Amino acid sequence: MNTIPMLLKTSYQKTATIFQDFKMSVDEKVSASKENNSLAILVLATTFLLLLGSIYYMVTFQNDFLQFNQSRTNSTFGLIFMVIATTLLVFKVAFFLFVLYRYFKYKPIASVSDDKLPRVTVIVPAYNEGKQVHDTLVSLINSDFPKEKLQLISIDDGSADDTWDWMKKAKQQLGESVEIYQQPENKGKRHALYRGFNLGTGDVFVTVDSDSIVDTDTLRNLVSPFVVNEKVGAVAGNIRVLNKAKALIPKMLDVSFVLSFEFVRSAESTLNSVLCTPGALAAYRSSAVFKVLPKWINQTFMGKPSDIGEDRAMTNMILKEGNHVLFQRNANAYTNVPEKYKGLYKMFIRWGRSNVRENIEMAKYVFTNFRKESKAGSRLLFINQSLKIIMSYPFLLFMLFFVATHPLLFLTSTLFSILILSTFSVIFYSNKYKPQESLWAYTYSILYTFGLFWITPYAIATASRRGWLTRGLAEKNKLYYILSLKKAGIKFIPAFFISNNEAIKLKLKYFLRLFTLFRLNNQKKINLTLIKCNISCFSTYKYMQPFSCA
Repeated sequence: MNTIPMLLKTSYQKTATIFQDFKMSVDEKVSASKENNSLAILVLATTFLLLLGSIYYMVTFQNDFLQFNQSRTNSTFGLIFMVIATTLLVFKVAFFLFVLYRYFKYKPIASVSDDKLPRVTVIVPAYNEGKQVHDTLVSLINSDFPKEKLQLISIDDGSADDTWDWMKKAKQQLGESVEIYQQPENKGKRHALYRGFNLGTGDVFVTVDSDSIVDTDTLRNLVSPFVVNEKVGAVAGNIRVLNKAKALIPKMLDVSFVLSFEFVRSAESTLNSVLCTPGALAAYRSSAVFKVLPKWINQTFMGKPSDIGEDRAMTNMILKEGNHVLFQRNANAYTNVPEKYKGLYKMFIRWGRSNVRENIEMAKYVFTNFRKESKAGSRLLFINQSLKIIMSYPFLLFMLFFVATHPLLFLTSTLFSILILSTFSVIFYSNKYKPQESLWAYTYSILYTFGLFWITPYAIATASRRGWLTRGLAEKNKLYYILSLKKAGIKFIPAFFISNNEAIKLKLKYFLRLFTLFRLNNQKKINLTLIKCNISCFSTYKYMQPFSCA
């Protein structure tokens, strides 16, 4: 007789707990949104105060700047530096005007009709992406692309979280439309793509990062150049930031991406020489891929296997074979970017090392007869890229000297230069998207100049180092929570914190919210039975084998 009341009571408790969890989630998002908006206003206000201050001090210290320049020309070393700096400035201005001219000549290729679209294999490598890989696969399946011509492959690269579970859920939901595979261990993104290339049957391979979302017309726009021009070997997609509403750094990177893709790559595309097809969204003619595939998978640098820069390496090798590499502004993908400084600089270090390596490789062929058509554009782009690398150390030394001898003049001139140079980015972005978002170009330039100036010199010095750098952040965050729980007085932690794949059946976020709630209430000791009681709403006790962390 007591069974029914007990069931009703249990159901009520579970419902109440779920509702409370949902309310906490909503409250957290609203609170975070308000804090983010307030911080954004404060950061932008500080940015403009700094820039306005630079105008004032440029006028105030005008005589000091003249005296500083005169003192430099009076010495042999200073005169040599002035000549080199002036020459580089003239080159940079001329190069900018050239890129601007090429940009106005650019037009994306319109989509061809369904009957002309090639057979396409989309490859989605995934590592510790969780639910995001499911969303990526769903967005790809929802593409306006003939289903009979589309093969979708996703490969789990030995993830330590529930990525494989989400891929299986996508498989159940999407059926035969998606093929999923699991690497026996984490081998790196390059090896996951390699497996996908060998499994693919399409005339064109499309690679999409597992934290990216595409528009419905992205795929057809991306692959149409292969139909229109048989010389096209690769096509770069247009990348925007998916998580720009969550933090300040993504807001800045979104403005930077628009300039990098829609301005720079548009110009490169008119020269048939886009230097990098991004991992977030790129397409390759399958015949071009298989021609360079053995060299690509076995690529080394200074005797060590290359496990970074697989997108830039593939682009470089396809260019070397004389193929055209284009950019499609109308093929959009939205990808997640780091939200914290640590993740940002690690991503830039990885990009910087890849840039150094591939510029060395490009130097081996760019001045040869690698293409029947004009090679002047490719060579000019290479020279511009190389100058950035070569001059990074001299300008770093000069900057340190300037800071040590004339700190106020350095700060003033640098901020004033940022105001002048970043205004183009602001105008370019605001002409296409929301004008208020374009103002982040100023903040990003300040962040990069003062907070990331060391990236290129460091990337050069450590170019031979391996490692993805940002891939271990999830595991470090998990360890942080475990240590936090231990510090709070919890002697036992459920197994899902340290288990792989099948053991992760519990709601980790729910547990952390519960822990946060108790911490807010200043309850230093949390009874394990109470934790079991709450978590059991979502799972059975067989996944709750605790381990001691005392």
